[in-house]
Formats: sequence, structure tokens, C-alpha cells
Amino acid sequence: MNYKGYENPQLVITAEALKDELDKETFCIVDTRPTYEYIRGHIPGALHLDLFGLSLTDTRMETFDTFIGMMAYLFQQRGLDPGKPIVWYEDISGTRASRGFWFCEYMGHPEPRLLDGGFKAWLAVEGPVSTSGAEPSDVPPFAIQAKHDTHMNVDLIRLLLNRDDFVPLDTRTPDEHYGRVARAARAGAIPGSIHLEWIDNLDENGAFKPAAELRAMYEEVGITSDKQVMCY
Repeated sequence: MNYKGYENPQLVITAEALKDELDKETFCIVDTRPTYEYIRGHIPGALHLDLFGLSLTDTRMETFDTFIGMMAYLFQQRGLDPGKPIVWYEDISGTRASRGFWFCEYMGHPEPRLLDGGFKAWLAVEGPVSTSGAEPSDVPPFAIQAKHDTHMNVDLIRLLLNRDDFVPLDTRTPDEHYGRVARAARAGAIPGSIHLEWIDNLDENGAFKPAAELRAMYEEVGITSDKQVMCY
């Protein structure tokens, strides 16, 4: 039976499963929390890479490809082993870890995973905790086999806006979506956007909700499998 009914359960890993494999060094584990949280305690052997501030506003292809190349170099310098499944985590199933997962997926890494429930779930299963920093190992370069269909630049989004089967999904806060707060050059949302904040995908423990709950939530606002969805 698939984990929580997911179509692709291999994209996440439970704290219990990671704990069982920890001594085998099966995975490359990456802690994306702020440095001070990593120092206080982390999963033993986890590398540290806070991705929160690493973003790009110019998403034209030539600029974006350069940015991805820089990220691949950073991954290698931080010791991320492209030959292993890479598990990303933070406190919960959050946006820092998801960003790392997405970078791996875009570059074509075959086995990125996200720790469901994050460090909070790790503590709940009494997983061991270390305060020793993990020294990056010498690892091969991250080969980039870009999955261009997982990314949209602004020019393509403009072309698709008038299509009935295209849905911009705004995952920001309600204040940002409705223009009460501006964290970009202008307040507001892309025309026609549907709003579901990213945290609505999580349960009270910070882990992903079961597939049936997620499907019902998205279908209620008009996001169905026959539509192309662009998340931002």
C-alpha cells in the first residue's frame, strides 16, 4: 500500500525509514535550517546548506541556466553526493527543504527525497541527534540534465494566462495574495491565480496530509489533474 495514498511515495521518506538506514550511510542527508538550529542539534552525518536566501528574480533561460550551474557547483562544494539518494529536511515539511528537492529534480538527480515532517518527526521517533558538524567529502560534480518542463519563466506564463487549462497557483500568505503586504516590487497576484498557502498542505504536526485530503482540497478550488498548474 502506497504511503498516505501518494502516486509517487518514493519522493518522501519517513523518519522511521531514515532512522533504520542511518548507520548504513545509504543517503546523503542535508539540513536546510538556519545555522544556529543546525548547531543546536541535527541528524547525525547531515550536511548543512540553508537555501532560504538563494533565489533568482530574472528567470529568462540564459540567466536561469547560469544560476543552476552555480547551484550545482555549490552542491559539490558542500559535499552533496550525486551518486546517493539525497534527503532534504528542515523543521517540518517546509519550503527550505522543498527548494533543495526541486533543485535536485530540475538538475535531473534520480532520487531526491524530502523527510516528511522534518526534524520534528525525527525527534518524535527518538532519532539520534548530533551537535558535531559534518565535514564535506570530496564528491563528483553534479551533472546537470535539466528538466526544463518543471520550470516556467515569465514570458511563457504570459503566453499561457488566457488558456482555460492553465492555473497559476499562489502558495504565498493571504496578505501577499490579496495585496495587503508587498514582498515583491508590486503588491497583488498574477491574474487568474488560485490561492492555497503552502502550509495548507501540512497537518498539525507539520507533515504532508494524506493524498485523499490533498486531492479534495485542490479539487474544491478548481485544481484538477486535467489542468497545467504553475506554482509560485
